[in-house]
Amino acid sequence: MVDDGERVVLLSSDGSEIGTAPKSSVHGADTRLHLAFSCHVFDPDGRLLVTRRALTKAAWPGVWSNSFCGHPAPGEGLVAAVRRRAEHELGLALGAVEPVLPFFRYRAVDAAGVVENEICPVYVATSDGAPRPHPDEVVEHRWVDPGDLAASIERVPWAFSPWLVLQAKLLPFLGGGRDLEELAS
Repeated sequence: MVDDGERVVLLSSDGSEIGTAPKSSVHGADTRLHLAFSCHVFDPDGRLLVTRRALTKAAWPGVWSNSFCGHPAPGEGLVAAVRRRAEHELGLALGAVEPVLPFFRYRAVDAAGVVENEICPVYVATSDGAPRPHPDEVVEHRWVDPGDLAASIERVPWAFSPWLVLQAKLLPFLGGGRDLEELAS
């Protein structure tokens, strides 16, 4: 694989940083555990932004997912990385950015055999801007009622990214059973 210069933070099984690797080298059949993040963006009307992954994405192309995901660069803070990726993927400036699932971790394998293996803190953010998606990242987007999204995830989970399906089981605004106060303690 070609090294595009973007690097990700590699992690040990206990979540400790153990080095870095080119992003292009960590998403395959033998994906090493690495640091990532997910973000759910709300507008002032309480609608949630969902995006459909570009058809050219290596993992889960064309599926609907949370607003956006990404990887912090080595030495970059998570909130700074969330803000950077919002601008890159969606052309959005974010207001408040808050952690809601700081210890979320998952491993999933897509139909092509690409493995995601991430410690992936989950954030919620606000924005009053109009998305201008980067075509290499997002093919489609919609502002939706969170309850409608939760119902869709329940009915057709295969149409959504596995990390969104797992997060929906935990996040109250997507019908999950975990209390955010409990997650913070």
